Amino acid sequence: MRSAFVTGAYGLLGGWLCKALLDAGVRVVVLKRDEVPLSALQIEGTEARCAVVHGDITHYELLGRVLTEYEVDSVFHLAAQAIVGTANRSPISTFETNVRGTWLLLEACRVDGGVQRVVVAASDKAYGPHAELPYREDFALQPRYPYDASKAAADLIARSYWHTFGLPVAITRFANLYGGGDVHASRLIPEAVSAALAGRRPVIRSDATAERDYLYVEDAVQAYLAIARALDDDNGARARGEAFNAGSGRPWSVREVVELVCEAAGTQLEPDIRGTATPAGEIDRQFVDGTKLRELTGWAPTVDMREGLARTVDWYRSHPEALLP
Repeated sequence: MRSAFVTGAYGLLGGWLCKALLDAGVRVVVLKRDEVPLSALQIEGTEARCAVVHGDITHYELLGRVLTEYEVDSVFHLAAQAIVGTANRSPISTFETNVRGTWLLLEACRVDGGVQRVVVAASDKAYGPHAELPYREDFALQPRYPYDASKAAADLIARSYWHTFGLPVAITRFANLYGGGDVHASRLIPEAVSAALAGRRPVIRSDATAERDYLYVEDAVQAYLAIARALDDDNGARARGEAFNAGSGRPWSVREVVELVCEAAGTQLEPDIRGTATPAGEIDRQFVDGTKLRELTGWAPTVDMREGLARTVDWYRSHPEALLP
Protein backbone atom coordinates (compact mmCIF):
# COMPACT_ATOMS: atom_id res chain seq x y z
CA MET A 1 0.00 0.00 0.00
CA ARG A 2 1.22 3.45 -0.94
CA SER A 3 -1.87 5.65 -0.70
CA ALA A 4 -4.99 4.74 1.29
CA PHE A 5 -8.39 6.43 1.38
CA VAL A 6 -10.16 5.92 4.71
CA THR A 7 -13.82 6.86 5.02
CA GLY A 8 -15.21 7.02 8.55
CA ALA A 9 -11.77 8.04 9.80
CA TYR A 10 -13.29 10.05 12.65
CA GLY A 11 -14.90 7.00 14.21
CA LEU A 12 -13.28 4.72 16.76
CA LEU A 13 -11.86 2.19 14.29
CA GLY A 14 -10.98 4.82 11.70
CA GLY A 15 -8.75 6.79 14.04
CA TRP A 16 -6.71 3.77 15.07
CA LEU A 17 -6.55 2.39 11.52
CA CYS A 18 -5.23 5.70 10.16
CA LYS A 19 -2.54 5.75 12.85
CA ALA A 20 -1.41 2.22 11.95
CA LEU A 21 -1.31 3.03 8.24
CA LEU A 22 0.69 6.21 8.78
CA ASP A 23 3.11 4.41 11.07
CA ALA A 24 3.65 1.90 8.25
CA GLY A 25 4.58 4.70 5.84
CA VAL A 26 1.31 4.81 3.90
CA ARG A 27 -0.06 8.17 2.73
CA VAL A 28 -3.55 8.48 4.20
CA VAL A 29 -6.43 10.52 2.82
CA VAL A 30 -9.52 10.95 5.01
CA LEU A 31 -13.01 12.25 4.33
CA LYS A 32 -14.38 14.80 6.81
CA ARG A 33 -18.06 15.68 6.64
CA ASP A 34 -18.64 17.65 9.83
CA GLU A 35 -16.53 19.53 12.31
CA VAL A 36 -16.12 16.80 14.90
CA PRO A 37 -15.38 18.12 18.40
CA LEU A 38 -13.47 15.04 19.55
CA SER A 39 -12.33 11.79 18.00
CA ALA A 40 -9.46 9.36 18.33
CA LEU A 41 -8.06 10.74 15.07
CA GLN A 42 -7.80 14.22 16.57
CA ILE A 43 -6.96 13.36 20.17
CA GLU A 44 -4.04 11.18 19.13
CA GLY A 45 -2.75 13.92 16.82
CA THR A 46 -3.21 11.72 13.76
CA GLU A 47 -5.39 14.11 11.76
CA ALA A 48 -2.45 16.48 11.20
CA ARG A 49 -0.57 13.67 9.43
CA CYS A 50 -3.41 12.94 6.99
CA ALA A 51 -4.64 14.67 3.85
CA VAL A 52 -8.11 15.86 4.88
CA VAL A 53 -10.78 16.21 2.20
CA HIS A 54 -14.03 17.90 3.23
CA GLY A 55 -17.19 16.34 1.86
CA ASP A 56 -19.79 13.60 2.15
CA ILE A 57 -19.67 9.91 1.22
CA THR A 58 -22.69 10.47 -1.04
CA HIS A 59 -20.84 13.02 -3.25
CA TYR A 60 -19.85 10.81 -6.19
CA GLU A 61 -17.78 13.37 -8.09
CA LEU A 62 -15.77 14.15 -4.96
CA LEU A 63 -15.02 10.47 -4.38
CA GLY A 64 -13.74 10.11 -7.92
CA ARG A 65 -11.53 13.18 -7.54
CA VAL A 66 -10.00 11.85 -4.32
CA LEU A 67 -9.17 8.47 -5.85
CA THR A 68 -7.61 10.06 -8.93
CA GLU A 69 -5.74 13.04 -7.49
CA TYR A 70 -4.28 11.17 -4.53
CA GLU A 71 -3.50 8.08 -6.64
CA VAL A 72 -5.29 5.88 -4.14
CA ASP A 73 -4.50 2.17 -4.34
CA SER A 74 -6.27 1.05 -1.14
CA VAL A 75 -9.71 1.93 0.22
CA PHE A 76 -11.02 1.23 3.70
CA HIS A 77 -14.72 2.07 3.73
CA LEU A 78 -15.81 2.57 7.33
CA ALA A 79 -18.16 5.56 6.94
CA ALA A 80 -21.60 4.79 8.31
CA GLN A 81 -24.39 5.95 10.53
CA ALA A 82 -23.58 3.36 13.16
CA ILE A 83 -25.91 4.05 16.10
CA VAL A 84 -28.84 1.61 16.23
CA GLY A 85 -31.19 4.02 18.01
CA THR A 86 -30.45 6.80 15.51
CA ALA A 87 -31.08 4.39 12.63
CA ASN A 88 -34.48 3.51 14.08
CA ARG A 89 -35.37 7.20 14.34
CA SER A 90 -33.86 8.25 11.01
CA PRO A 91 -33.90 5.36 8.54
CA ILE A 92 -33.70 7.55 5.42
CA SER A 93 -30.43 9.21 6.39
CA THR A 94 -29.11 5.83 7.53
CA PHE A 95 -29.87 4.20 4.17
CA GLU A 96 -28.45 7.21 2.30
CA THR A 97 -25.12 6.95 4.10
CA ASN A 98 -24.79 3.22 4.63
CA VAL A 99 -26.24 1.94 1.36
CA ARG A 100 -26.05 4.69 -1.25
CA GLY A 101 -22.69 5.87 0.07
CA THR A 102 -21.33 2.35 -0.34
CA TRP A 103 -22.40 1.83 -3.94
CA LEU A 104 -21.21 5.30 -4.96
CA LEU A 105 -17.76 4.65 -3.49
CA LEU A 106 -17.53 1.20 -5.08
CA GLU A 107 -18.56 2.63 -8.44
CA ALA A 108 -15.91 5.35 -8.11
CA CYS A 109 -13.33 2.64 -7.37
CA ARG A 110 -14.45 0.62 -10.39
CA VAL A 111 -14.29 3.61 -12.75
CA ASP A 112 -10.96 4.84 -11.42
CA GLY A 113 -9.18 1.60 -12.25
CA GLY A 114 -6.20 2.24 -10.01
CA VAL A 115 -7.68 0.87 -6.78
CA GLN A 116 -6.10 -2.49 -6.00
CA ARG A 117 -7.88 -3.42 -2.79
CA VAL A 118 -11.10 -2.37 -1.01
CA VAL A 119 -12.22 -3.43 2.46
CA VAL A 120 -15.84 -2.60 3.31
CA ALA A 121 -17.13 -2.58 6.87
CA ALA A 122 -20.42 -4.41 7.22
CA SER A 123 -21.34 -5.76 10.67
CA ASP A 124 -22.27 -8.88 12.59
CA LYS A 125 -25.67 -7.17 12.95
CA ALA A 126 -26.31 -8.02 9.28
CA TYR A 127 -26.90 -11.66 10.28
CA GLY A 128 -30.00 -10.78 12.27
CA PRO A 129 -31.37 -13.26 14.80
CA HIS A 130 -30.28 -16.90 14.45
CA ALA A 131 -31.13 -19.83 16.69
CA GLU A 132 -27.65 -21.26 16.06
CA LEU A 133 -24.58 -19.40 17.34
CA PRO A 134 -21.85 -18.37 16.77
CA TYR A 135 -22.47 -16.72 13.43
CA ARG A 136 -20.49 -18.19 10.53
CA GLU A 137 -19.98 -16.48 7.20
CA ASP A 138 -22.21 -18.99 5.38
CA PHE A 139 -25.21 -18.05 7.55
CA ALA A 140 -28.05 -16.22 5.80
CA LEU A 141 -28.26 -12.46 6.26
CA GLN A 142 -31.72 -11.88 7.73
CA PRO A 143 -31.78 -8.39 9.27
CA ARG A 144 -34.94 -6.96 10.80
CA TYR A 145 -34.07 -3.38 11.74
CA PRO A 146 -32.87 -0.35 9.74
CA TYR A 147 -29.22 -0.37 10.81
CA ASP A 148 -28.92 -4.13 10.38
CA ALA A 149 -30.65 -3.98 6.96
CA SER A 150 -28.40 -1.14 5.78
CA LYS A 151 -25.29 -3.14 6.65
CA ALA A 152 -26.63 -6.29 4.98
CA ALA A 153 -27.37 -4.29 1.83
CA ALA A 154 -23.87 -2.77 1.80
CA ASP A 155 -22.43 -6.26 2.29
CA LEU A 156 -24.32 -7.70 -0.70
CA ILE A 157 -23.57 -4.72 -2.94
CA ALA A 158 -19.85 -4.92 -2.16
CA ARG A 159 -19.69 -8.61 -3.03
CA SER A 160 -21.50 -7.94 -6.31
CA TYR A 161 -18.69 -5.60 -7.37
CA TRP A 162 -16.23 -8.49 -7.25
CA HIS A 163 -18.42 -11.04 -8.95
CA THR A 164 -19.63 -8.65 -11.66
CA PHE A 165 -16.77 -6.22 -12.22
CA GLY A 166 -13.74 -7.92 -10.68
CA LEU A 167 -13.17 -5.15 -8.12
CA PRO A 168 -10.91 -6.72 -5.44
CA VAL A 169 -13.13 -6.20 -2.41
CA ALA A 170 -13.62 -7.97 0.92
CA ILE A 171 -16.23 -7.40 3.61
CA THR A 172 -15.91 -7.37 7.40
CA ARG A 173 -18.59 -8.57 9.80
CA PHE A 174 -16.93 -7.73 13.07
CA ALA A 175 -18.18 -7.88 16.62
CA ASN A 176 -18.70 -4.74 18.75
CA LEU A 177 -15.49 -2.71 18.83
CA TYR A 178 -14.23 -0.94 21.93
CA GLY A 179 -11.18 0.97 23.08
CA GLY A 180 -9.91 4.45 23.80
CA GLY A 181 -11.33 7.21 21.64
CA ASP A 182 -14.99 6.20 21.46
CA VAL A 183 -16.97 9.34 22.28
CA HIS A 184 -20.51 8.08 21.62
CA ALA A 185 -22.55 8.47 24.80
CA SER A 186 -25.12 5.90 23.66
CA ARG A 187 -22.53 3.10 23.66
CA LEU A 188 -22.11 0.93 26.71
CA ILE A 189 -18.35 0.95 27.28
CA PRO A 190 -17.44 4.66 26.93
CA GLU A 191 -20.43 5.62 29.09
CA ALA A 192 -19.54 3.03 31.73
CA VAL A 193 -15.86 4.06 31.76
CA SER A 194 -16.77 7.74 32.05
CA ALA A 195 -19.16 7.00 34.93
CA ALA A 196 -16.72 4.75 36.79
CA LEU A 197 -13.89 7.29 36.56
CA ALA A 198 -16.23 10.05 37.75
CA GLY A 199 -17.32 7.96 40.73
CA ARG A 200 -20.93 7.53 39.66
CA ARG A 201 -22.82 4.31 39.07
CA PRO A 202 -22.84 3.26 35.38
CA VAL A 203 -26.36 3.34 34.00
CA ILE A 204 -27.66 0.28 32.09
CA ARG A 205 -30.75 0.99 29.98
CA SER A 206 -31.81 -2.67 29.71
CA ASP A 207 -32.13 -5.61 32.06
CA ALA A 208 -28.34 -6.19 31.60
CA THR A 209 -28.74 -9.74 30.30
CA ALA A 210 -28.18 -9.13 26.56
CA GLU A 211 -24.94 -10.72 25.36
CA ARG A 212 -22.52 -9.42 22.74
CA ASP A 213 -19.13 -10.29 21.34
CA TYR A 214 -16.46 -7.59 21.76
CA LEU A 215 -13.21 -6.92 19.91
CA TYR A 216 -10.49 -4.56 21.10
CA VAL A 217 -9.96 -1.83 18.51
CA GLU A 218 -6.23 -2.39 17.94
CA ASP A 219 -6.93 -6.08 17.28
CA ALA A 220 -9.59 -4.98 14.79
CA VAL A 221 -7.05 -2.76 13.01
CA GLN A 222 -4.70 -5.71 12.57
CA ALA A 223 -7.58 -7.77 11.19
CA TYR A 224 -8.34 -5.08 8.61
CA LEU A 225 -4.71 -4.94 7.54
CA ALA A 226 -4.56 -8.74 7.32
CA ILE A 227 -7.62 -8.77 5.06
CA ALA A 228 -6.16 -6.04 2.86
CA ARG A 229 -2.95 -8.04 2.47
CA ALA A 230 -4.94 -11.17 1.68
CA LEU A 231 -6.52 -9.41 -1.29
CA ASP A 232 -3.04 -9.19 -2.84
CA ASP A 233 -1.16 -12.35 -2.04
CA ASP A 234 -1.46 -15.92 -3.21
CA ASN A 235 -4.66 -16.22 -1.16
CA GLY A 236 -6.27 -13.37 -3.08
CA ALA A 237 -8.67 -15.68 -4.85
CA ARG A 238 -9.88 -16.84 -1.43
CA ALA A 239 -10.34 -13.29 -0.11
CA ARG A 240 -11.91 -11.39 -2.99
CA GLY A 241 -15.66 -11.13 -2.80
CA GLU A 242 -15.62 -12.79 0.62
CA ALA A 243 -16.92 -11.73 4.04
CA PHE A 244 -14.95 -12.28 7.24
CA ASN A 245 -15.99 -12.40 10.88
CA ALA A 246 -13.77 -11.27 13.73
CA GLY A 247 -14.46 -11.18 17.43
CA SER A 248 -13.39 -12.65 20.75
CA GLY A 249 -15.31 -15.87 20.08
CA ARG A 250 -17.51 -15.66 23.16
CA PRO A 251 -20.42 -13.50 24.32
CA TRP A 252 -20.34 -11.16 27.32
CA SER A 253 -23.45 -9.92 29.10
CA VAL A 254 -23.97 -6.19 29.60
CA ARG A 255 -23.64 -6.65 33.35
CA GLU A 256 -20.36 -8.57 33.00
CA VAL A 257 -18.90 -5.81 30.84
CA VAL A 258 -19.86 -3.06 33.27
CA GLU A 259 -18.50 -5.02 36.22
CA LEU A 260 -15.18 -5.49 34.39
CA VAL A 261 -15.07 -1.75 33.64
CA CYS A 262 -15.55 -0.95 37.33
CA GLU A 263 -12.86 -3.48 38.24
CA ALA A 264 -10.44 -1.88 35.77
CA ALA A 265 -11.26 1.56 37.18
CA GLY A 266 -10.62 0.33 40.73
CA THR A 267 -14.11 1.11 42.01
CA GLN A 268 -16.71 -0.88 43.90
CA LEU A 269 -19.65 0.72 42.12
CA GLU A 270 -22.74 -1.32 41.29
CA PRO A 271 -24.45 -0.68 37.93
CA ASP A 272 -27.70 1.28 37.94
CA ILE A 273 -30.03 -1.03 36.00
CA ARG A 274 -32.97 0.99 34.65
CA GLY A 275 -34.39 -1.30 31.97
CA THR A 276 -36.60 -4.36 32.04
CA ALA A 277 -35.73 -5.99 28.71
CA THR A 278 -33.47 -5.76 25.68
CA PRO A 279 -34.06 -2.38 23.96
CA ALA A 280 -36.25 -2.34 20.86
CA GLY A 281 -34.26 -2.91 17.70
CA GLU A 282 -31.56 -4.94 19.46
CA ILE A 283 -30.88 -8.69 19.34
CA ASP A 284 -30.59 -10.58 22.62
CA ARG A 285 -27.47 -12.65 21.93
CA GLN A 286 -24.75 -12.40 19.30
CA PHE A 287 -21.22 -13.64 18.77
CA VAL A 288 -19.12 -14.70 15.80
CA ASP A 289 -16.88 -17.53 14.67
CA GLY A 290 -13.59 -16.14 13.34
CA THR A 291 -12.18 -19.42 12.01
CA LYS A 292 -12.32 -18.39 8.34
CA LEU A 293 -10.16 -15.29 8.85
CA ARG A 294 -7.70 -17.13 11.09
CA GLU A 295 -7.23 -19.98 8.62
CA LEU A 296 -6.69 -17.59 5.69
CA THR A 297 -4.43 -14.98 7.32
CA GLY A 298 -3.30 -16.31 10.69
CA TRP A 299 -4.96 -13.36 12.45
CA ALA A 300 -6.36 -13.91 15.94
CA PRO A 301 -7.17 -11.46 18.73
CA THR A 302 -4.29 -10.85 21.13
CA VAL A 303 -6.08 -8.72 23.75
CA ASP A 304 -8.67 -10.37 25.99
CA MET A 305 -11.63 -8.52 27.46
CA ARG A 306 -10.11 -7.85 30.88
CA GLU A 307 -6.87 -6.47 29.42
CA GLY A 308 -8.70 -4.53 26.72
CA LEU A 309 -10.94 -2.80 29.23
CA ALA A 310 -7.94 -2.01 31.43
CA ARG A 311 -6.23 -0.40 28.42
CA THR A 312 -9.44 1.48 27.62
CA VAL A 313 -9.75 2.85 31.15
CA ASP A 314 -6.08 3.88 31.10
CA TRP A 315 -6.59 5.69 27.79
CA TYR A 316 -9.49 7.74 29.18
CA ARG A 317 -7.52 8.52 32.32
CA SER A 318 -4.79 9.92 30.07
CA HIS A 319 -7.30 11.82 27.91
CA PRO A 320 -9.87 13.29 30.35
CA GLU A 321 -11.15 15.62 27.62
CA ALA A 322 -12.73 12.56 26.00
CA LEU A 323 -14.72 11.53 29.07
CA LEU A 324 -18.48 11.77 28.66
CA PRO A 325 -20.47 14.04 31.02
